[in-house]
Amino acid sequence: MTRVAAVDCGTNSIRLLVADADPATGELTELDRRMTIVRLGQGVDRTGRLAPEALERTFAACREYAAVIKEYGAERLRFVATSASRDAENRDDFVRGVLDILGVEPEVISGDQEAEFSFTGATRELAGRTDLTRPYLVVDIGGGSTEFVVGDDHVCAARSVDVGCVRMTERHLAHDGRVTDPPTEEQVAAIRADIEAALDLAEQTVPLREARTLVGLAGSVTTVSAIAQELPAYDSARIHHSRISRDRVREITEWLLRSTHAERAAIPSMHPGRVDVIGAGALVLLAIMERTGAEEVVVSEHDILDGIAWSVA
Repeated sequence: MTRVAAVDCGTNSIRLLVADADPATGELTELDRRMTIVRLGQGVDRTGRLAPEALERTFAACREYAAVIKEYGAERLRFVATSASRDAENRDDFVRGVLDILGVEPEVISGDQEAEFSFTGATRELAGRTDLTRPYLVVDIGGGSTEFVVGDDHVCAARSVDVGCVRMTERHLAHDGRVTDPPTEEQVAAIRADIEAALDLAEQTVPLREARTLVGLAGSVTTVSAIAQELPAYDSARIHHSRISRDRVREITEWLLRSTHAERAAIPSMHPGRVDVIGAGALVLLAIMERTGAEEVVVSEHDILDGIAWSVA
């Protein structure tokens, strides 16, 4: 058993996982998992530099994480950072600050590495399951993009496409800063057309239909699971490795797309920041299940952060 720590520093948030990893059993026992919004990428597209206040927010989170890592006595640490930190003119300030606080340099990983980490994080603990057939299709439905990774023990093919719950909502449902509530049939059709085009693009490099088990990651998928189970509150333990049928996903998606903001906000497991974008996210999931013929989706709370932890175990 190896006690490890993994940090994933993105454009908007920084996350920490401290866990005990047992390579013999494929089990990752979570000790602490937390997330902080730091907006490291604030203004970097416009200025080409990491803003001083963004750096300080990130360093404050790093100091908090350093105390947690010390408390648990993690033996190894890996810090993976967003490309924003690589491209910024003052990236050395970021690297030096992280090194001073945590004792390791932040790494900017390639798209292939990111796909491998996400795949490992989502599927490593499924290895002993006799009820799930390989190869897996791991789908990470984010805000701006969706990642597709197909593999058995390792990644065979991966592709990222620019379809996500926030992007689709802003492109098709928002007008003058307000979201149509509920969307019209024409708006839903426009979202669906974008999703289908993105799936066509993904299928150019990823054999989506060859996968035998669909594994879904990220907030849109986990929220659909929480709704399907009618949970009284968001419960990671009950969501992790839950299995939702395509018919149930379709039923939930159709309800979300004809519901009002107030009705969605009243769902006990709904995060306030997801109320206006969950309909588009659920539609992405449904379209993927219909395209691939998946009868169900296996929902995972584990992702790239878990993959980073395994990489240092």
